[in-house]
Amino acid sequence: MVGRIPVVDVTPVVQHGRRPAKAVAGETFAVTAVVFREGHDQLGAEVVLTDPAGRHRPPVRMTSVPAEVDRYAARVTPDEPGDWTFQVEAWGDPLATWLHDAGIKIRAGVDTELMFTEGALLLERIDTGADAEAADLVKDTATALLDTDRPVEARLAVAEHPELAAVFARYPVRDLLTVEGPYPLQVDRNLALFSSWYEFFPRSEGAVVDKDGTVRTGTFKTAAERLPAVAAMGFDVVYLPPIHPIGEVNRKGRNNTLTPEPSDVGSPWAIGSKAGGHDAVHPDLGSLKDFAAFVKKANKLGLEVALDLALQAAPDHPWVKKHKEWFTTRADGSIAYAENPPKKYQDIYPINFDNDPDGIYAEVLRVVRHWMKQGVRIFRVDNPHTKPVAFWERLLGEIHRTDPDVLFLSEAFTKPPMMRTLAEIGFHQSYTYFTWRNTKPEIESYLREVAQETAHVLRPNFFVNTPDILHEFLQYGGPAAFRIRATLAATGSPSWGVYAGFELCERIAVRPGSEEYLDSEKYQIRVRDWAGAEAEGRSLAPYVTKLNELRRRHPALQQLRDLTVHRSDGDDIVVFSKTAGEDTVIVVLNVDPHGWHETMVHLDLEALGLPPGSAFEVLDELTGQVWSWGTDNYVRLDPAGEVAHILTVRGAR
Repeated sequence: MVGRIPVVDVTPVVQHGRRPAKAVAGETFAVTAVVFREGHDQLGAEVVLTDPAGRHRPPVRMTSVPAEVDRYAARVTPDEPGDWTFQVEAWGDPLATWLHDAGIKIRAGVDTELMFTEGALLLERIDTGADAEAADLVKDTATALLDTDRPVEARLAVAEHPELAAVFARYPVRDLLTVEGPYPLQVDRNLALFSSWYEFFPRSEGAVVDKDGTVRTGTFKTAAERLPAVAAMGFDVVYLPPIHPIGEVNRKGRNNTLTPEPSDVGSPWAIGSKAGGHDAVHPDLGSLKDFAAFVKKANKLGLEVALDLALQAAPDHPWVKKHKEWFTTRADGSIAYAENPPKKYQDIYPINFDNDPDGIYAEVLRVVRHWMKQGVRIFRVDNPHTKPVAFWERLLGEIHRTDPDVLFLSEAFTKPPMMRTLAEIGFHQSYTYFTWRNTKPEIESYLREVAQETAHVLRPNFFVNTPDILHEFLQYGGPAAFRIRATLAATGSPSWGVYAGFELCERIAVRPGSEEYLDSEKYQIRVRDWAGAEAEGRSLAPYVTKLNELRRRHPALQQLRDLTVHRSDGDDIVVFSKTAGEDTVIVVLNVDPHGWHETMVHLDLEALGLPPGSAFEVLDELTGQVWSWGTDNYVRLDPAGEVAHILTVRGAR
């Protein structure tokens, strides 16, 4: 039902309040609502947060939003993880109504003494509690309003004094109070919003080539030797593809061939063999104890380990023998393997979640809790859009109930409704379409979408590359393309990710028109000379390190919602700013890796929190240069040198 004071179109609300909006502890966001009533009386509205312990936090007064009819907004900040709620409270504001009417009537000589009398009566309704100073001001004002020996203009001036207006705001008289809500709000730990991911295959880290050409696999112990370098680049999450035994039946060879050599190691996503399934580690990598030691070392370096959760099975997975009903049997009696035409995955059996939903759920829950006990608190979920949404809602809801610090990243490159729904039902982060947004219009539109339209429910993770995706922008753009994409990902989203080899500008596709890597690490071990690349200046690691250092130093780059796209005259220069409190960062980026561009950049100073027409200093965090900027500014960016300016805004003058 509509309340006595209608409050409609409240944001952020997900599925009419059936599911929670999202925030992290310390994240500031706007609550808005359309509030109106019949007639011309003034209104008041505020937002009240309720914390996980059921305590109402101090209300935050809402103010009208410019250029939007009857919409009010307030910015609120939950300060601890947990399940919160918020509500909008609206009321008729007799004090504001009287003050508005008195200013008109008394100056016009209409009902002068009656207006003063009504004002004094309203002041008696103000409850200032223990605020003696405010109580004295209210009492003195009432006396002044009724003092007929004073000039009318002086009595009205007392009523309109800013100090009294402040008292009215702190201690409102609320008639016809209407409460809309409460609405659920899930507040997660900070890593759910702000994180830098680095993906590598443990079997490649520390792998060596023997004299006879045989490749000797890396292990958890050798992979742990790579962790200090990952931490030194400023990453805080190291993500491992599946670490489980790999199937031998229908094993894929190099470059996804169907004719593997005896030495071929297969795809980690073809999970399960006689050595075990989803709760086991590949014997070549070591033991469960070795994995625990890997996690412990990562944690000491400030890294969390994210583990791949891929719900599928190789033909020789123990599940296939024990629970054949969990898979789809074809008319000829064979089990259907995975397909994504034209791609075929003969080494993988997808699970049929409709055959035994309770049994499958119980097993997956057991597997997830098994890895949680080994110290894993983040899961990157492979292709969740190919499993029932109801399954994920059940699983993630149960984990959130018992272990709300455990995070799940959705790897769902699929249609927007599915991506958003997966976010709504519990996934904390999501892969995005970022990889395929490369032109200026595409980038500007997508930044607005993720920062303004979906930020309350879908947290993006801008991965610059993955083992599956090598975009043509990287294939043909040279090192400049890698710096462009890294800059955009690291500054445009509070969470971003890098797959190993990006810093070496690995960019050869298996064939023209394909996004698959040649000699893909999905099917073979890749031996890289990290130290040699850095010594020869062939590594982008220093640039990536600089980006992560700026992200950690600037709160503006750690948030998602307060992003503004600014205008530039050129077709290849993207300009946007991010703000958090007094920290403002402006990013000016040349998105053409092949040539230099110059243009005029036009800044929205109001969005930057600066007075119209003001001049201010900007520090380029990449070069150390300082310039004087204003509304209109000339820029020239050459990818042979700098692809971007990352500017810190200094004081206006």
